[in-house]
Amino acid sequence: MNELLATQGIGAGLAGDGMQNELLDLLLRMGSEWVLWLLLGLSVLAVALGIERLLFYLQERRPTLALQRALAAVRDGDLAQANTALTGQRSIGAAVVRTCIEHAPSGVASVEEHLLATIEAERGRYERGLAFLGTLGNNAPFIGLFGTVLGIIRAFNDLAADQSGSGQAVMEGIAESLVTTCVGLAVALPAVAVFNACARHVERVTSGAEGLGHTMLGYLKREEPRAPQSQGGAKQGGA
Repeated sequence: MNELLATQGIGAGLAGDGMQNELLDLLLRMGSEWVLWLLLGLSVLAVALGIERLLFYLQERRPTLALQRALAAVRDGDLAQANTALTGQRSIGAAVVRTCIEHAPSGVASVEEHLLATIEAERGRYERGLAFLGTLGNNAPFIGLFGTVLGIIRAFNDLAADQSGSGQAVMEGIAESLVTTCVGLAVALPAVAVFNACARHVERVTSGAEGLGHTMLGYLKREEPRAPQSQGGAKQGGA
């Protein structure tokens, strides 16, 4: 019985050693070069996304003059003129005012619900792609560190196979593997900076849109017809 258990233990140990050797061979074949190319590709995507977001925010700039004209028209009770003043405007503020004008005949309660829905939909447009920048900024250093570990594994494997005892090639391999960590940091820092700038911009324009929505609600509540007094209340007043 003991011999059987010993044989099974030896077999399990050999199987474990075989899996470990296969994993080592896989890591050695992979190397760290592909991690470097991956980081470079991700950096290109981050730059392209940052440029796209910049152009988008420039196109969606707040049309201050058009909004002032629209608010003035709403204050005067001319909703058609207010809608005309926002023709061709694409900003979140213009979307908020148009929503309030469109649903004003349905009552203030309906306007409030549609206003919240519009702000959330516009926030999604403004935040598109920011999750990628945030994820890249948080994880690019770890991707670079993974490439460094792969390079160090290969360097120590070369050291074990080096019969001359010279460590120059090993040192060169370690130095090359550390490049991936540097590239990972170089990719992460701009990605985080762009993400933070875009996130602050989104919060600023969203807060402005919410304030604009409250202003519109104030104007619409002023224009909303008041409910007539009941006859009982009128008699009590006469008494």
